[in-house]
Amino acid sequence: MAGIYIHIPFCRQACSYCNFHFSTSLANKTPLLAALGEEIGARAAELQGQTVETIYFGGGTPSLLSADEINVLCEIVHKNYSVAPVIELTLEANPDDLTADYLASLRDETPVNRLSIGLQSFVANDLVFMNRAHDVAQARECLAEAQKKNFHNLSVDLIYGTPTLSDAAWRENLKVIFDLQIPHLSCYGLTVEEKTALAYKIEKKQLPALDEEKSARHFEILLAAIEENGYEQYEISNFCRPQQYAQHNTNYWKGANYIGIGPAAHSFDGQSRRWNIANNALYIKYLSSGAAYFEVETLSPANIFNEYMLTAFRTKWGVEKSRLAALPAAQQLHFQKEVQKHVRYKNIVENDTIFKLSTAGKLLADHIIADLFL
Repeated sequence: MAGIYIHIPFCRQACSYCNFHFSTSLANKTPLLAALGEEIGARAAELQGQTVETIYFGGGTPSLLSADEINVLCEIVHKNYSVAPVIELTLEANPDDLTADYLASLRDETPVNRLSIGLQSFVANDLVFMNRAHDVAQARECLAEAQKKNFHNLSVDLIYGTPTLSDAAWRENLKVIFDLQIPHLSCYGLTVEEKTALAYKIEKKQLPALDEEKSARHFEILLAAIEENGYEQYEISNFCRPQQYAQHNTNYWKGANYIGIGPAAHSFDGQSRRWNIANNALYIKYLSSGAAYFEVETLSPANIFNEYMLTAFRTKWGVEKSRLAALPAAQQLHFQKEVQKHVRYKNIVENDTIFKLSTAGKLLADHIIADLFL
């Protein structure tokens, strides 16, 4: 079981909160896509003997690609890798790109079978605050049009905790998703990332600091709403109707191998992490010249332990006692010592097979997980 992530580093405009790698210029799009194809082919040996079960086009804004451009990259994957007969193939998309014609081309001309739509909000002031390229009408219309075009494996991103989002409006955002029975929902609290427009405006006192109490309140509203509407929280920020997990991302959290293609993309093979240069022009140049375009970190036993804590405790599947039993004795002792106080405080629950975060513990997830690190 393995996955391939393909990073498309282009956007129409820069969202105020986003620190992902992208460019708002499409000048290098053609050579960049050629470089992606070259990297896909060059790395086939890394997944030799493994079957690719998921392909994920992320970004950036992959919905800037045409059907033909998507197909070329998919064909290179199929030519160089062992690909399962049925896979989850996700395209991240912005609402303004999901016109009826574009959706029809994806459905009829490409193997894309899942859309992850960056809606973020159905509130006009929210979209302006975040500098999103779409408006409220496009947000609502793209969902209806996608369902009309038989894209039923849909995921929607929403952001909460923004200064422009009231509690009532947050509840209404969620209600739209539930009413449409969208199968998968990813919800993220607004955070201030370095080198973003949001960070600059807060630093210059043009905006107030984020309201952490509001963000926590929105998270609690979210947890109550998903339970009331029959959704399952299977990862801190991810929710779905029964069993409709995002397979690609679930594999990340369960430690499956994956390779990341494109500028700034990351890869993981169980023992090491690799990341590509976060520069479109240099990525293209180095791919064509044969120069090194990535760095690699071999993970120490402590790093591997910490990675497991970080990913497993974020999920409903938790930290497995059977896997703990296979760890070195010193790591087992460290875990047992540190976990017990969180069990006592009822932030972590224990059963016969796993340890996992309680509902209260999910509000403190980052702190608790860091506390367990070696």
